[in-house]
Amino acid sequence: MSDIRIHISNKTYVLAHDTAQFHHAIADLDFIVHPHQFVCLVGPSGCGKTTLLNMIAGLDQHYQGRIDMGQTDKVPSIGYVFQNPRLLPWLSVRQNIEVVFAHTPPTRLIDSLLDSMQLRDAQHQYPERLSLGMQRRVAIIRAFAINPDILLMDEPFVSLDAPTARQVRSLLYSLWLQRPHTVLFVTHDLREAIALADRLIFLSPSPMRVLSDIAVSIARDQRHEESRIELFREQLLQNHPEINGLL
Repeated sequence: MSDIRIHISNKTYVLAHDTAQFHHAIADLDFIVHPHQFVCLVGPSGCGKTTLLNMIAGLDQHYQGRIDMGQTDKVPSIGYVFQNPRLLPWLSVRQNIEVVFAHTPPTRLIDSLLDSMQLRDAQHQYPERLSLGMQRRVAIIRAFAINPDILLMDEPFVSLDAPTARQVRSLLYSLWLQRPHTVLFVTHDLREAIALADRLIFLSPSPMRVLSDIAVSIARDQRHEESRIELFREQLLQNHPEINGLL
């Protein structure tokens, strides 16, 4: 996997087809993501973060600019964890994971991922019997299972209560350490971003652009210490006043 180079010179929406009203969503957005980096995108609601992920995933191709995955011989595989878990209600947990495979699903891999996310005992249950936190864990497994070159995650822990979010975040972090992927993770939670990321990219209100690109200097084996997270957060807000209005 090579660097992901993103340059979006313009992304505009038509607000109403019967008028000439437009919304300028993104302008002159530039950044690079290195292989196996965990990058958190932080910005205000409605600034275009989900739109950007959809553009990277190829779901939205109506923009001016270029997204270069650095691959010349093949199209990189992309896993996507949406805000909504998007589980198929007529399939069990295990079947919702197996559905992403065109051929025989890898039993041992799926077993390992179920164990990592503490879902082995729930593998034959249907989504309606699962808590939201469990549904989100299934969605994470489904994205990891294909061993993607790039993993896109759009606020995967939104609407979870704080203890559940911490648990699922910890499980995700452990899984990523076992199987590092290039990750672009959208969040509005600065503490969550600091706990997970190698880099924090702060995005402005629309038209969206990069305001700050900051490395997280806390050692990986110290990310579980809330005092270190809070100290880094306080120093970040003090040293970068331009991001205060985004949170």
